[in-house]
Amino acid sequence: MKIAVLPGDGIGTEIVAEAIRVLDALDLNFEMETALVGGAAYEAHGHPLPEATLKLAKEADAVLFGAVGDWKYDKLDRPLRPEQAILGLRKNLGLFANFRPAICYEQLVDASSLKPELISGLDILIIRELTGDIYFGQPRGRRTAVDGHFPGAEEAFDTMRYSRPEVERIARVAFEAARKRSKRVTSVDKANVLETFQFWKDIVTEVHKDYPDVELDHMYVDNAAMQLVKAPKKFDVIVTGNMFGDILSDEAAMLTGSIGMLPSASLNSSNQGLYEPSHGSAPDIAGKGVANPLATILSAAMMLRFSLNQAEAADRIESAVKHVLASGLRTGDIWSEGTKRVGTREMGDAVVAAITKKTITG
Repeated sequence: MKIAVLPGDGIGTEIVAEAIRVLDALDLNFEMETALVGGAAYEAHGHPLPEATLKLAKEADAVLFGAVGDWKYDKLDRPLRPEQAILGLRKNLGLFANFRPAICYEQLVDASSLKPELISGLDILIIRELTGDIYFGQPRGRRTAVDGHFPGAEEAFDTMRYSRPEVERIARVAFEAARKRSKRVTSVDKANVLETFQFWKDIVTEVHKDYPDVELDHMYVDNAAMQLVKAPKKFDVIVTGNMFGDILSDEAAMLTGSIGMLPSASLNSSNQGLYEPSHGSAPDIAGKGVANPLATILSAAMMLRFSLNQAEAADRIESAVKHVLASGLRTGDIWSEGTKRVGTREMGDAVVAAITKKTITG
């Protein structure tokens, strides 16, 4: 089992280090190789996704990814910005299906901004199409861009585009996932305004005929955004396009109390995947040892389950995280009165201890 480890920028190195310690505690036969990506790769090689890093990712069974980006790179021309690394990996590895679970642990109900009765027991899976839509539409218009900006420009545009095979395959992923859950899919679109999403809606409806045991409903994205904060437990599986999925998954993340708790998986048709926390590089707290590593640790669990066929090991990690939360340990983003605040390393120590059955003090 070969894992490409790409820590990236900001807190990426800190949180990935803890995930690796957790994986090591499982005593499985992993081969891990680390490479630069994002701003760190740009500094060393002049590009956010060097050929050597891309080669490593292609050859691996799975990629464990930290985060990329820093404000100091905002003036770079767009193809050289750190964020282009993740787009490049998605495109080159064919990672078309992004799984973002939003689960509210009972121990963190009070950390949510919503009332406990609205989010207690919350378990949503957002499936985001990842390689189409406006992020990859062509042509992409830029006018006299200087330092990443548009002085004197008269227009700029990005095209929203989907093909039939792209929509069909993500719809099937959603329906298959729903069959293992509560058999309910909500397809989110903007079909009343955008031709692209009338096309999306029609195809999802067609594919649904092959899954008569799964309930399907359609919802406009603005209504979906409202319902996520009004009645989030009405959702089970949400499937949507790249841009809408980007926005809605971050909104759903905050329902759980902190985006620092949410893992994600991006898979291709062979179940090779890239696993990363849903949050960003947080350069403002990088190096301070306060970042929450649990989203990355839980992403490693998803990696074990989806790409490495180690479901039992994934269960061990997820059970360990629940145990640690039950013990009262919290990083600053999920801390509340009556719990013990710990740093990145201490949280990693606790999860490792729970896996190895050592005593956790808190």
